[in-house]
Amino acid sequence: MTKLLILGALSTASIYFAQNYPVSAIPENLKKNADVVIRRDFTTILINKIDEIKYQYNTVTTVLNKDGDSKAQVYIPYKKGDNISDVKVTVYDESGKKVKSFSKSDFGDFANNTQGVFYSDRRVLALSYTSAYYPYTIEFSYQKTDENTIFIPDFVPFASKNISLVQSQFKIINKSGIDLKTKTYPSKYNYTSVSEADNGNEKVYSYTSVPAINDVLMLPQPEKILPKVSFALTQFNLEGKRGTLNSWADFGTWYYTNLVEPVSVSTPAIKAEVAALKLEGSTEEKVKKLYQYMQSKTRYIFVGLGIGGWLPMLPDEVQKKGYGDCKGLTNYMKTLLNEAGIPSHYCVINSGTSQISFDPDFPLMGGNHAILMVPTEKGNIWLENTSQQVAFNHLIDGTTDRNVLAVTKKGIELINTPTYTAEQNREKQILKINLVEDNSINGEIQFAYTGSQYDNNLSYNYLSPKERIEILKKRFDVLNFAKVEMKDFVNDKDNAVIKFSIDFKADNYSKTAGESLIFRAVPIFTNNYYKSDDSRELPFEIGQSFEDEYEINFSVPKNYKIDEVPQNMIVNSEFGTYTLNFVKSGDLLKVTRFIKVNKGIFPKDKYNEYVSFRKKTLNGDNSKILLTKI
Repeated sequence: MTKLLILGALSTASIYFAQNYPVSAIPENLKKNADVVIRRDFTTILINKIDEIKYQYNTVTTVLNKDGDSKAQVYIPYKKGDNISDVKVTVYDESGKKVKSFSKSDFGDFANNTQGVFYSDRRVLALSYTSAYYPYTIEFSYQKTDENTIFIPDFVPFASKNISLVQSQFKIINKSGIDLKTKTYPSKYNYTSVSEADNGNEKVYSYTSVPAINDVLMLPQPEKILPKVSFALTQFNLEGKRGTLNSWADFGTWYYTNLVEPVSVSTPAIKAEVAALKLEGSTEEKVKKLYQYMQSKTRYIFVGLGIGGWLPMLPDEVQKKGYGDCKGLTNYMKTLLNEAGIPSHYCVINSGTSQISFDPDFPLMGGNHAILMVPTEKGNIWLENTSQQVAFNHLIDGTTDRNVLAVTKKGIELINTPTYTAEQNREKQILKINLVEDNSINGEIQFAYTGSQYDNNLSYNYLSPKERIEILKKRFDVLNFAKVEMKDFVNDKDNAVIKFSIDFKADNYSKTAGESLIFRAVPIFTNNYYKSDDSRELPFEIGQSFEDEYEINFSVPKNYKIDEVPQNMIVNSEFGTYTLNFVKSGDLLKVTRFIKVNKGIFPKDKYNEYVSFRKKTLNGDNSKILLTKI
């Protein structure tokens, strides 16, 4: 699977290694849709005291095909001070015969970050192994001792699609005398359930026979489908900093005291740079000027040092070096605002495609990203501090529609980030197209994007003119571009709008039928393939609401007239709305297209209804217009 872990239940490891694992013993229903089958995933956690926790992991994973290799990598994440021991890896062939074994000395030791240039004390021991045949099985076990007791992993069946599970057990033994809180989150879709056994200081959780989640179209992320169990000690240690976790309030006080206040230190240089900006106007105007100043002089670089990688860089370091990670850049921006007399809140968030929020009733250390929130009388201002190109008061798609941990002196407050409506996630196209008798078209298209569609186009900022053209050709490959040029590109960072236009020529747009020309109504559309699925097993998700509006102006070639035009079209459903309208005026034809799609997770029984809706929109886009020769 992903991280194959094991710890302290000492004698069990030798028992497991005495077994073999023929692939023929895997039930057929667990091979279905699976690249990997987890045969055993046994974790034992021993909590000895507030600053000592021992893990023992033992995982047996069968890789059925090449696509499963990446899901069964053998590695051990760690940091300075962790004690890694009893590392054993055994590889078996299809029949369960031992092929090879490895120990800790066979592992490479690498920096544990994939984001490029960075500073970090996080490391990973990794084993490089490539099998020449499939299927094969890897048994992997090790023990780790950690002084940090703030992080106890969730217990889930698996984390990725196309993985199935035979048996998983999570045993947690608490000898510390500290209260251990647990919370079980059942599967919303009854995909599987967790068994629980509570024997006082020893709790045992297990999953059995969990089929793979097949990677079908529009599938929600596994964390939205599967159950999980979460754990938290009411007293904890993080790099020698001890705290309590009875409520978000007391945890927030600890967080502020240990991870925010120590680095909220200004300097004469920072005071001088804020003074030099000569801030005037409303709070919003001041924040915008400071934010865009910060963007102009900093860049993102990962830093994982200081109190387990959770302590931000000092603002003085960011100011001098011109770089930082999300924590450091957010803290630097917060310090600039402090110097301007503008209060703000350091916010921790779960960033990603899945909209994961913190549980108000179960305080827990978590999150993978930091942003800043500035409260004002007109509403909260949200600042994403890692991008030099993102607009002011605009959160990117991976941070909207969820809550954050806003860290204040009084504790943590859970605050919701904005949810962008379909009207805000908008694309506008204005097309002026000349139809040519040789079946080609040429003309100009103006584009404008807001909301999440603004996010989708931010990457153009980082591309050369040549690269932009190559991306345009791939993105709009429904048109057979003979030539295309992007011009007037604007990233409006005040209003979160990206605009540009293209001049183009495209071949083979129309078809000749005798002395007539036939062409489709909508030049640029999403040419996805939608297929009904009567056997769908899980719900489907539309991740973002959006709306697109196209105004298409066709100019007819000389000696031709507009003969047949399709009827206007309206399609309404719970998934959205689609309209297509035609207006003739001499040798001009104006086509207006509008589509609005609603976000949400919908029952599997409605999938074919959604497919029907999208097929109707595709049919509308492909409506044919007939020109005849005069």
